Amino acid sequence: MALVSINQLPESILLEVFTHLPARQLLLNCRPVCSLWRDLIDLVTLWKRKCLHEGYVTEDWDQSVADWKVFYFLCNLRRNLLRNPCAEEDMRSWKIDSNGGDQWKVESLPGAHGTDFPDPKVKKYFATSYEMCLKSQLIDLKAEGYWEELLDKFRPDIVVKDWFAARADCGCTYHLRVQLASADYIVLASFEPPPMTVHQWNDARWTEVSHTFSDYPPGVRHILFQHGGKDTQFWAGWYGPRVTNSSIVISHRVTRSPAPSVAPR
Repeated sequence: MALVSINQLPESILLEVFTHLPARQLLLNCRPVCSLWRDLIDLVTLWKRKCLHEGYVTEDWDQSVADWKVFYFLCNLRRNLLRNPCAEEDMRSWKIDSNGGDQWKVESLPGAHGTDFPDPKVKKYFATSYEMCLKSQLIDLKAEGYWEELLDKFRPDIVVKDWFAARADCGCTYHLRVQLASADYIVLASFEPPPMTVHQWNDARWTEVSHTFSDYPPGVRHILFQHGGKDTQFWAGWYGPRVTNSSIVISHRVTRSPAPSVAPR
């Protein structure tokens, strides 16, 4: 029986096979094999199929996508880049920049004179004291799997979120600073809202602070996230702002397709 080359299979069958292979293997090992494989792997159809196969989109997806390959990889890499955001591992993964008063402490929700968090899966928070308490994480984007062309040419949205709350019986001031930096740590873009003060005898509700970096300069390789604060009464203990459920997520920008126009009758 004569041997049959895989390239004699219909292109539709080859595309189906490629749909089930890991994306990095496709690009690093399969794409260089021959011009046919290269052309098939570069097809928009393949990457749209992979997005459907892995559940990143559905058949009724109604948002336009500029580049399905980039969209696939951003979906594949999508996760919270901050480690230990909800204090489940005590202070692990956080760099303590300021540890004033009685220092940082991890407490369980809702805490004294506190309220439950909107998401019941969040069980703990970080508590600050009567002098400034700040902690941070520095994210290396290349180490997290994002490559230079993706960051510089496509510049996906970088979505930052943080949550804070005061104790009902004490005022506090909350601080947040997020910086996008180059490989040699030059700041290229930043988000640093004015300190937010909550007055004494408040409702202790949790407040979300969010910001999306879009169209930032090329060259971003690191993200610095820093937050914290202190109480306004200078009371011993942990009466400053409580913080938890922080996140940094990199996502593809998509726009919803306009509704089809209806011809007048």
